[in-house]
Amino acid sequence: MKKTLIILALLLSAIAVQAQRIHGFVSSGITLSQIEGDELKSYSKWGYSGGVGAIAGFDRYGTWNMSLEALFTQRGSYNGSGDPYSLALRLDYVDIPLLVHYRDPWGGMLLGLGLCYSRLVQQPSGKMRYDPTYFFPDTNDMSFLNNDLQAVVDIRFPVWRGLWFNIRWNYSLLAVKRDWEFTEFRGTNPDGSPRAITWKNNCYNNSLTFRLIWQF
Repeated sequence: MKKTLIILALLLSAIAVQAQRIHGFVSSGITLSQIEGDELKSYSKWGYSGGVGAIAGFDRYGTWNMSLEALFTQRGSYNGSGDPYSLALRLDYVDIPLLVHYRDPWGGMLLGLGLCYSRLVQQPSGKMRYDPTYFFPDTNDMSFLNNDLQAVVDIRFPVWRGLWFNIRWNYSLLAVKRDWEFTEFRGTNPDGSPRAITWKNNCYNNSLTFRLIWQF
């Protein structure tokens, strides 16, 4: 965490040197997420995302901007069907996204692209259910990697004065869990024994965030 704060301070200093004008902001909202590779689909895990940041313009018209944030974000996976497999996991991250934004000259929207470094501050908590006679994941090691690097697409809509509505999509560029093993039983072998199919997946965070941002 200490190294993360040092990097954050250096990046803020670099922005301050180059920027024409700097605005701070606070944000709060919800995150809908899934874990690609857990054999479940849909953005069904709800979590919180919020924190502080700064945005700076790099030309006199404010067309191009750069932002840096420090966020607390909850991600994970959820599927409550239990047929034959259900999962409810929550992972807590500290996010540091660095984005470049283009301001739409007609509507005032901010369109952003960038990268987000995420540090896992709490290993998965939750529960898992499965039918071992049909399908089961390897539960011997449920730990996830501590570091995550994500691509970010960001859209901000002006609402009123300093208030913005933000939609953000994050996707891991590197696996956050490697070689998670799954086994499924499909029919029987010629000798009558169950025929098991086993495979391994790498897992990636995939999330949509909806926030309100107050810029000052």
